[in-house]
Amino acid sequence: MLRRALALALSLSLLPLAAEAQQRTRLTVYTALENEQLQPLKQAAEAALRDIEIAWVRDSTGVITARLIAERQNPRADVIWGLSVFSLLQMEGIDMLEPYTPQGAEALRPNFRSERSPMTWTGMDAFVSAICFNTVVAQQRGLPRPSTWADLLDPRFRGQLAMPNPNSSGTGFLTVAGWIGTKGEQGAWEFMTRLHDNIQVYTHSGSAPCNNAARGEYGVGISLDMRAVTLKNQGAPIEIIVPTDGVGFDLEGTAILRGTRNAEAARRLADYAVSRAAMELYGRWYAVLALPGVRPAVRGYPAEFEQRLVSQDFRAIATRRDQILREWASRFDGKSAPRN
Repeated sequence: MLRRALALALSLSLLPLAAEAQQRTRLTVYTALENEQLQPLKQAAEAALRDIEIAWVRDSTGVITARLIAERQNPRADVIWGLSVFSLLQMEGIDMLEPYTPQGAEALRPNFRSERSPMTWTGMDAFVSAICFNTVVAQQRGLPRPSTWADLLDPRFRGQLAMPNPNSSGTGFLTVAGWIGTKGEQGAWEFMTRLHDNIQVYTHSGSAPCNNAARGEYGVGISLDMRAVTLKNQGAPIEIIVPTDGVGFDLEGTAILRGTRNAEAARRLADYAVSRAAMELYGRWYAVLALPGVRPAVRGYPAEFEQRLVSQDFRAIATRRDQILREWASRFDGKSAPRN
């Protein structure tokens, strides 16, 4: 009798949990965020929005962007959370994004939000191209410390450079866009042609070149600020170099896919993505945040990044993204790493 009563009590106590599970809306969320960011963001969002479950689909920027565009007639994603603004503007241009202004979005920095009303995307953070310079390898192989991008053309760097492929990696694309911004298009192609002589490999991940450099596989990795700071804080023998001739940068943002069957839940997640709580989470990894007044928690971030950001027309670059990528592939793809 006692056993039956306990079983009944247990089953009754589980009823609210079962009801909550049945009522939760599962949102398919496409992202290019780093793998280690996904679980903390999922946990925080699901704790704040208890009737929503996040199912991540994660890949590098180029792959996720191509997949979204290929699926545009029959979207499988509900929300994009963590993707390059170059990609978002390209998708905005072909009417893939659902107009919606999240609650609180007007407080974001003006260049971190859509110019449209209602908005089609909202910003989260910014990331920047950087040089990861392995000081141990440099000493062993007699590599000079670079202070500008042009310094990487030195023949002593032959075979000592790794860089992300811009067709796969958002970091690779923002780096190329930065060179176009500072050198003009013709000057950028001339620079990349000379740099290609020193490149050992083009990776399909923005983090990989810095990881390679931190392990001592190459002396230099052209990568992103966040990965460089993380590895240096973990004790990697790298110096984070912010080239004095200007660095390209990109914004990460959130958007709702036009055609989602879960529009109400998608809007609530978009609201959360611009909230102060979400911004404080982004600040674990990024030093430049979309919401003014939120103090990032990341340590060891070089102050020079913000001072050396190039002047960049995101929309102009976004409209020519495919053309730039085709041209890059036709010139340099021969040194790209095999795709997994």
